[in-house]
Amino acid sequence: MKQNHVYIPEIVGKGYKAFWHFKGRYRVVKGGRGSKKSKTTALNIIARMMETPGANTLVVRKIYRTLRDSCFTELRWATRRLRCEKYWRFKESPLEMVYRPTGQKIFFRGLDDPHKIASLAPEYGTLCWMWVEEAFEISEEKDFQFLDECLRGALPAPPARAGGAPPRCFKQITLTFNPWNERHWLKKRFFDAKSRDTLALTTTFRCNEFLDKEDKTLFAKMRKKDPRRYQVAGLGHWGAGEGLVYENWREKAFDWRRLLEGSAAGGGTPSLRSRTVFPVFGLDFGYANDPAALFCGVFDRERQRLYVFDELYERRQTNRALFQRIEEMGFRKEKIRADAAEPKSIDELREMGMKRIRPARKGADSVRCGIRALQGLEIIVHPRCVNFLTEIAGYAWDTGAERDAHRAAPTGADHLMDAMRYAMEDVTAGDVFGW
Repeated sequence: MKQNHVYIPEIVGKGYKAFWHFKGRYRVVKGGRGSKKSKTTALNIIARMMETPGANTLVVRKIYRTLRDSCFTELRWATRRLRCEKYWRFKESPLEMVYRPTGQKIFFRGLDDPHKIASLAPEYGTLCWMWVEEAFEISEEKDFQFLDECLRGALPAPPARAGGAPPRCFKQITLTFNPWNERHWLKKRFFDAKSRDTLALTTTFRCNEFLDKEDKTLFAKMRKKDPRRYQVAGLGHWGAGEGLVYENWREKAFDWRRLLEGSAAGGGTPSLRSRTVFPVFGLDFGYANDPAALFCGVFDRERQRLYVFDELYERRQTNRALFQRIEEMGFRKEKIRADAAEPKSIDELREMGMKRIRPARKGADSVRCGIRALQGLEIIVHPRCVNFLTEIAGYAWDTGAERDAHRAAPTGADHLMDAMRYAMEDVTAGDVFGW
């Protein structure tokens, strides 16, 4: 095989020397955005596998469908960055990467199908390494414990080779995430408790010398306009443990269609006021830096309970692409309250076929009143809604502000939080428009 020679320190850059060489059981990296934690992990996995015959890797996220546009893309980028793409075979259905010279594989699995993780058995070698991306999405420690137990099996001995043996296999789990809430089990397990088999790091955008001037300007603006968010998204500090906007929520799987069965009276479409259980949808627009966010929920008026069952959370979506995604999800004909700040986008979506999309009502007190109404509800979140779970866990009042929303303004990622307020507008503000 023809060899390409690359200088790893030049490719990876600074800030990750200890990470790169650590061989203990757990390698845990929390960091702000742009701290190159995911890209460095991808580079490290590709480099390790190519120099360690017999080693296979499992890449995990909470929801399988999120892997293609995150970890799979990052690892494919890493093969290009290391100038070895031609030695790898990429398969997208199901996701899989194969190192051609040896048959070693990188597998991709989601915690939404644990059986496929438990039954994983490489054809060649042993499952040695695991990368858990966006580990903050895993809200219960028992789910991580399940992953930890899946990394088992005898390690292969390195083959004899002229010029010296290659590196030996070892077992290791790498976790990368943004630390949105200090109440998360990750803090207690890996950062509060010290252990020789754990490397726990915090990285920031400052160790990423590959950022351009525009990237650095965004962090400078965040530091001035939203200092609390800057502490987490910029500096990688733990997010709010106190002052959360919503504390009345929990994660639980449910069937949203069954919630709606028998909820509507016969004889046509009942008004909003005559229904006890009904769907609600809200849309917050975004494009480059901010994602377009569709909130999908079911409201149970009698129990004062809001079920969050699905979401759309994607960047760089034109109005046409956004329409197609919502149509694919099956919600084109639903009544959707959208951000009133973009009337042109609302008109375009209506012309494409979303006839029931309407602008949300905005005013000086709309955020405050919407939040106060939602604080009185019990919010049940389906595990598949990983972006909603991340947002609500870090959505907090500004430091020193009143928590009852009398004067306060919340801070943190708020795209789905805003979409949720839009969706519930007819409930919290009254049935002005009907249903």
